Amino acid sequence: MTSRAELTVADDSATLAEVREAAEDCRRCPLWRNATQTVFGEGPDSAEVVFVGEQPGDQEDIAGKPFVGPAGRVFDAILDEAGIARDKTYVTNAVKHFKFEPRGKRRIHSKPNAGEIQACRWWLDKELDIIQPKFAVALGATAVQSLLGKALPVTKTRGETIERADGLKVFITVHPSFLLRIRDEAGKRAERAKFLRDMKAVKRLMG
Repeated sequence: MTSRAELTVADDSATLAEVREAAEDCRRCPLWRNATQTVFGEGPDSAEVVFVGEQPGDQEDIAGKPFVGPAGRVFDAILDEAGIARDKTYVTNAVKHFKFEPRGKRRIHSKPNAGEIQACRWWLDKELDIIQPKFAVALGATAVQSLLGKALPVTKTRGETIERADGLKVFITVHPSFLLRIRDEAGKRAERAKFLRDMKAVKRLMG
């Protein structure tokens, strides 16, 4: 469903601020019904790189900002180690509303399906059209599917840069939340080192 707000930013002259405001009333899929708010991307419209995650988590849904929860803190720390200033990048998600299952008082993350990813791709495309980044970074499988229009195994394509038909280069890596799910300390340290290596590769691509 296309809202009246979306119609106002459908042309190529819309600014990022206008698109962000229009997204507040998004009804393209049912996820808006239970989410607190739309969580749009954040960063300068002149960013060289756009990081694309999966969807907002519980804390992002409440704050209205992307990557401010536990995975966001891991992400920020590793970006800093890699020499990437987050405020010089644009950070967003493939899906802009929090999808969850209630479990008592907790809200448990639920993976977006292909229809929800496709419905929300309209907003991601608007962000990319306005920013015109040098390249994008797909953080995890949902971001890969949104950016490339098809599912690819992240474990096999991690570290690769794939060029889309429109010329946008997409660097593939895991989502930082993956690091939080590893139980043993040795495995966690090893995966953190691999993610840091990926972010250093991103830094090199930024030039």
